Amino acid sequence: MPRLCVAIAVTLLSLFTHAEAAPRNEQFDCESTPHEFVSSLIRDRWINAQPNRVEANSVNAFRPVDHSHPSAFGFSIYVVLGYAPDDPLFERGAGAKVVSPLYGVVVKGPVESVRTRVREANSDATVRSVVPLLLTAIVCGG
Repeated sequence: MPRLCVAIAVTLLSLFTHAEAAPRNEQFDCESTPHEFVSSLIRDRWINAQPNRVEANSVNAFRPVDHSHPSAFGFSIYVVLGYAPDDPLFERGAGAKVVSPLYGVVVKGPVESVRTRVREANSDATVRSVVPLLLTAIVCGG
């Protein structure tokens, strides 16, 4: 009986770990809306419901929830970005707001490695360095 309990526990743990680390690559086809993208991550409890930062241009930054390990294209997500004009999900910044909707993530990884994975996935997302060799943005829209 104890072996069965251990086997069940190991199976459940592996399923839970896999679900936590599941990539969100399919949403980088740039066909989603910022609302759909961010609200799905909130609903799945991968990110906090309130942004931890709102830029002057109204881009909202949401941090992953403790003990979640979301990834995109095999890279750990550092922060999730989103904004859409007149969408109550997003807070307004103090400056001139971004005109067109955008969503994306900042991942932990160098820009060339991230760009290669994004291209291999045939994604239309834009890839830009945030902190050289450390953080890279993957963004749809904007």
